[in-house]
This record gives sequence, C-alpha cells and structure tokens, in this order.
Amino acid sequence: MDLVIRDARVIDGTAGASYRADVGITDGRITAIHPEGQGGPRPTARRIVDADGLALSPGFIDMHAHSDLALLRDPDHSAKAAQGVTLEVLGQDGLSYAPVDDRTLGEVRRAITGWNGDGSDIDFDWRTVGEYLDRLDRNFGGRGIAVNAAYLVPQGTVRMYAVGWDDRPATADEMRRMKQLVAEGLEQGAVGMSSGLTYTPGMYANDAELTELCRVVARYDGYYCPHHRSYGAGALEAYEEMVGLTREAGCALHLAHATMNFGVNEGRAPELLALLDEALDTGADISLDTYPYTPGCTTLVALLPSWANEGGPEAVLARLRDDGTAEQIRHHLEVVGSDGCHGVPMDWDTIEISGVSDPALAGHVGTRLDGWATARRLLLDDRLGSTILQHVGHEENVRAIMRHRVHTGGSDGILQGDKPHPRAYGTFPQYLGRYARELGVLSLEEAVAHLTSRPAARLRLADRGHVREGYRADLVIFDPDTVAAGSTYEEPRTLPVGIPHVLIDGRFVIEDGKRTDVLAGRSVRGGRRDR
Repeated sequence: MDLVIRDARVIDGTAGASYRADVGITDGRITAIHPEGQGGPRPTARRIVDADGLALSPGFIDMHAHSDLALLRDPDHSAKAAQGVTLEVLGQDGLSYAPVDDRTLGEVRRAITGWNGDGSDIDFDWRTVGEYLDRLDRNFGGRGIAVNAAYLVPQGTVRMYAVGWDDRPATADEMRRMKQLVAEGLEQGAVGMSSGLTYTPGMYANDAELTELCRVVARYDGYYCPHHRSYGAGALEAYEEMVGLTREAGCALHLAHATMNFGVNEGRAPELLALLDEALDTGADISLDTYPYTPGCTTLVALLPSWANEGGPEAVLARLRDDGTAEQIRHHLEVVGSDGCHGVPMDWDTIEISGVSDPALAGHVGTRLDGWATARRLLLDDRLGSTILQHVGHEENVRAIMRHRVHTGGSDGILQGDKPHPRAYGTFPQYLGRYARELGVLSLEEAVAHLTSRPAARLRLADRGHVREGYRADLVIFDPDTVAAGSTYEEPRTLPVGIPHVLIDGRFVIEDGKRTDVLAGRSVRGGRRDR
C-alpha cells in the first residue's frame, strides 16, 4: 500500500461509536481497515503514519462556500485546507460567475466585489458552467486547485443574463431562456441551483418563476439551495415559502445558513424546526447548513431596499448621490424595515465594517456604523465594495438548529476584507472543539457525521463522506483533545490548532500542521442527465 495510518481512533462518519484501527490507502482510495483486535496481519505500506491518540475522519464538506475566485488565485488556500475541508460547494446565494455573457460577467463582478474582490487578477476565460469547472481542473498549469469543489447554478446570475436588473416578471421567452441556462449548467456538472432572495436581481423572481426553475433542477436530480427572503421579520413565512414551492416542484431543498436572527426571532428556533419536521415527516427532502457563530456577514449594499438596487450597481450609485432618493432609502432602512435587511428597522450599532475595496478607506474596518450619513458616504466612496458583520444572531437558536437531524456544516466564509468573519477560517474546528468537546451540544461522532456523510448524501456522492473501504481517501487526522478554531473577531485569519494532517485523494495537503505544495483538488460534477 501507499500509506497506512496506524492506531487511529476512526470516526467513520456514520455517527456510530468510534473504534481503533489501522487504515490503508492505495492509489487515492481506502483499501484496508483493520480494527484493533482483528486477527490476521496488520496492513503494511511504503509509509506509516502513527496516529495513536489522534482521530481519523472523512474530509469535511463545506456546504456553503464563497471561494469561487479564491481557489483560482490562491494555490495555498489554507483558510479551508487547514480546517480539514476537502470539498467546497460554490456558486452560492444566487450570484457567481457562470453562466454569463460579456455583459453579465461585468455586472456580476461589480455586484459581488465585496465577496470575492473585483477579479482584476483573474483571467475570466470561461462563460459556461462547464468551462468554469474545466478551469478549476486546469488551474495553476494543470495542477488543479487546493481542495475539491462542486458548483450550484446561481439563479440571480441566470436572471441577470436573461432578464437584466428590472423588478418585473419574466416574459415567456425569458423564462424559457432561464430554464435552458439552468438545464445546461446541470448537464455540465452543477449539483443544483442557488438563490439569494434578499439580493438583486434574484429577489425579483416570484414563486411561480422559482418553481419552474426548480422543476428543471428536479429533472436532473439536483437540489435547490436558497438564501430565502427573510432571516428576520417574516423568517418563518420565508422558510415555509421555500418548503412549499420545492414540494410543488418535486425538488430537493437545502436551506442555506439556516438561522433565525434579529430580536424578533430570539428563542424561536423550535418553531422553525417544527415546520421542518412536519415537512420531513410527510415526505419532503430537506437539509440545511449553518455556521457555529452568531453574527452574519454580507455586503453593506445588500442592506438597501430592493427598489434602490434595481438597475444594477451604477443605478444604485446614482440614487445614493441624489439627496432626495438617499433620504427615501434612509426612511426605508430606519423606519419601514428594508427587505434587504430582512424587514427589520436598522440598528446601526449592529453593523461592523469588515472590509473595504479601496485601501484608502481601511480606517473604517473594525468600526461600527454610527448612522445613515456614514453608511451612505462609505457606499459611495467604496463604490459598493464594503463588507460587514451583522451582529444580530442568538446563541440558543444556533445550538438548537445544529442539533437537528438534517443539519450540515457550511462556513459561508467570505475571504475578502481586512477583518473577515472568523467563520471563514474557523467553522469546522469550532464545531469539533467548542460545540462538541467543550459544550457537548453534539457528540464528537455526531459532529463529524454532520460535517461529512450528511453533506455527501445531499451531494449524492457515492464514494465520499465515510471512512470505508473503496471510498476516496479524503481524510482528516485531528487531536480530539485540542482541536479548536484559532480565528477570532480580533484576529480572524488565524489558522486552527489540533489538525496535523489532511489528505485529498490520499495525498497530504496538510502535513504535520503545515501546508504542502500539493494541489489535489478537482471539480466534483453532478453529471446527471435529464430524466
């Protein structure tokens, strides 16, 4: 064999009891599991790694990642690799870089500069989903990328492509075009479709439009992953809307960063879970992901009312420059409750600037906004490129939701900005260290299952998510007694501790706690045909 991991505490992804065993790897796959006490010779290999006192688990799957450009520009990508992440799901929140034409590409680059940078360092030599996935595979001179990546067709980008930025129903021809774009993306390897229903222009789609697109996703056996219309006022109604339309479409549903935020939802997680349990018990196919932190993270411009975002970034800037229109925006934010801010009147003290696009504005990073005047000025000066932390979560809701039977882990990690959310560098060790070992919210075996086999099942991956013979050797070796997130709100780019080894396809991407030069990541494609 190529490698034997000796005397590991195997946490196999099933949520069952761990056990002590040797695990052998050949040609990137697990080829032997020899439990302690089993008769016969122990497996041998050209290399032996002593894992006595350490746990061995499947690689972690980040069900909600924003590494769409980071994987192309950063061969190291330790933000995820060092956490034990071996697969990320990209194309989230309805906005990403395929499928596009030249116009749409320019518009989406502007729209999500705060998530991924402006892309000026990237050669956008693709237009389709398949071409983007091909680009991942041939990146860095054909060596590939740091970790594996799957992709969701972004519904907001599709609407931008076919309809534009207008707040109106799609015409019949536009609807046909959107369905075609979604189908082509799924044929080319996407695993489903995402939406960002508090982000323009995706939020302009009504339920009938989303249902029709979900019917296409269902034909390809994919799943729908919405950032739904509200996580604040009307949150339960927004969840119910997503459950209803996917059931009508016959489509699997995966709820993105599923939480209950703002003061109106304090202590209301049990209501959400009861809604989901009722649907699951009557046959719905539902899963969800969360990150183990209370603040959210987005762009500052996303908080504006949807009417202020109509027409795209240049139209937004023009409205912000006009004093009368800016006053209307302020009124919606502070009095009415902007739909971009989940229907809750703005409490500016909850908004912390986490990043800016213009280095000259770096002094704003880490500060709380003191009102609309400052927010307006920053939006204009940074040309909508600022990112924020939004301190609106509730710890009891976070804990209740992560216990649920269909829960998985997703970092929602935005890697841009001088002071990003610590979840980008800490989500997975935070689950293992704080919430499993320290707080006991989950057992270690349960936590691993939430981060491995459950997301693998949602992605319909037949050979990932378990420590099992024949499965890919995407593996994490960690110390259950010390594993912990190093990232904090003050030092968010600090790497975790207690994860000495991470393997993808049997190759060490983290070895003895350090990043190797191995690029073992590739695109993971749905490959499903129209039923």
